[in-house]
Amino acid sequence: MAGTTTRRAKGAGAFRCSECGWQTAKWVGRCGECQAWGSVAEVGAVTVRTTAASTVARPATPIGEVDVSHAVARPTGVPEFDRVLGGGLVPGAVVLVAGEPGIGKSTLLLDVAGRAARSAEHGDRTVLYVSGEESAAQVRARAERIEAMARTLYLASETDLATVLGQVEQVQPELLVVDSVQTISSGEVEGSAGNVAQVREVAASLIQAAKARGIAVLLVGHVTKDGSIAGPRVLEHLVDVVVQFEGDRHSRLRLVRAVKNRYGPTDEVGCFDLSDVGIVGLADPSGLFLSGRTAAVPGTCVTVTLEGRRPLVTEVQALVTQSSLATPRRATSGLDAARVNMVLAVLDKRAQAPIGGSDAYLSTVGGVRLTEPAADLAITLALAGAITDRPLPPGTVAFGEVGLAGEVRPVTGAHRRLAEAARLGFTRAVVPSGVLGAGPVPEGLSVLEVGTVAEAVGRALHDVPVP
Repeated sequence: MAGTTTRRAKGAGAFRCSECGWQTAKWVGRCGECQAWGSVAEVGAVTVRTTAASTVARPATPIGEVDVSHAVARPTGVPEFDRVLGGGLVPGAVVLVAGEPGIGKSTLLLDVAGRAARSAEHGDRTVLYVSGEESAAQVRARAERIEAMARTLYLASETDLATVLGQVEQVQPELLVVDSVQTISSGEVEGSAGNVAQVREVAASLIQAAKARGIAVLLVGHVTKDGSIAGPRVLEHLVDVVVQFEGDRHSRLRLVRAVKNRYGPTDEVGCFDLSDVGIVGLADPSGLFLSGRTAAVPGTCVTVTLEGRRPLVTEVQALVTQSSLATPRRATSGLDAARVNMVLAVLDKRAQAPIGGSDAYLSTVGGVRLTEPAADLAITLALAGAITDRPLPPGTVAFGEVGLAGEVRPVTGAHRRLAEAARLGFTRAVVPSGVLGAGPVPEGLSVLEVGTVAEAVGRALHDVPVP
C-alpha cells in the first residue's frame, strides 16, 4: 500500500513530508509516517523566497532604555490565580487555560473577569467575556450565582472570529476572555471550528490583537482524552502562559498549575474549592487532605509534599488483607500505581514483609493526587502498619524517597516540609538521614532520621533500632 502511494506521488501534484520524506498523491494536514502536523508540501513548490530589506519604522532601542512599565503584572483580584501567573496579568499577555470538561474552567475565568472589572486598586477595568459555547443569558445566570456581576463586564455570544474582533474594536477592553478557542472559526480558513487550521488562525489573530492593543487575553482550551491540549502543538508555543486546570470530578478540590510562563515561575500551584456558589481560593488547603478522626488507626501515615513551592500535608491510607485470588490485587486511588508496586516489592525483599499473597489497597484523603517521590516513605509506613496491624504514634509525619536497594533518599525542601508539619501541630517526623545537619529544626518537633526501609519500619512502628 505504501509502495502504491509512493509511485503515485512521483507524478504531477506529488506531496512530500519535509520531516521524514514520506510522499502522497494529495495534500494532507498530518504526515502518515512521522505524524507531524503541517509538514506535507507539494514537491517542486517554491517554499523559500528572498525578502528585500524594508524601511525600519521603529529603530532598535538600547536595552537600558526600554520601558518596563508595560510589562508590569496587574492583579486580577483572585490571589490564588495571581500566584500561578506570577503576580497577575501582564498587558498584552495571552494565557491558555486548559482542563477537562466540567472541571470549572468557565466558572474560574468568569470569576476572574468579574473581580478584574471591579478591581478597586486600579479602578474599574473594561472586561469583555466572549462565549462560543453558551448564550449571554446563561453566562449572566452563572455570574449572578457566583457573584461575578460588574458594571464594566461585557458579555457576547459569538463564534465568528471577525465578529469577535469587531466586538474588541467596539468595546476596547483591557481584558478579553474567550471561551473557548476551539469554538471560534474564521471565514477565511476552510474547515469547521476546532480543526488544526482554524485553531491556528484564531489563536494567531487574537494574539496579534492582544499585542497591538495591549489587551490581556484568557483563552479556554479543550483537552483530549489523554489529558493533552487539543489542537496543534503550535498553539502552546504561540501563547505566553499555559495553565493546566486539574482535579477529580468527584472532589471539590481544584489545582491550577502553570506549565509555561514567560512572566513568572512555573513551580507555583493555586488551590481552589469548587462548590455550588462558585469557586473560592484556598490559601491554606492542608486541612482538606487529613481525616478528621482522633484515634490512631493502623495503615495510615501523613506526609508533606511540595506542590510547586507550597507544602501540603496529605494523609495516605493503606489496607492489606489476605487474598482469595491466584494473583493478589493491587488497587490505588490518588497514587502512582507504578511507585506503589515498587514500594511493595522493596518491602517484600528488603524488610521481609509478608505481603506476597495479600491484596493491597491504597488511597489518599481529599481527592488529592500524589506523584512526588517524597511520598514513598509514607506509603511504606502505611503499608507496614497495615501488615503488622500497628498504628503509628499520634502526631507522626514522614517523607522521603525509597530506592530499590532499600535505602531512604533525601528530598528537596526538607526544612520547608518540617516547618509546615510543625505549624499544623505534628510532633514527630520520620525523615531521611542528613536532614538534621542541613539546618535548624522547628521547635516542638522531634526528628527521627532513618537510612533504610527496614530501619524506618522498625523505629517508626516499634521504636526499636534495626541494624
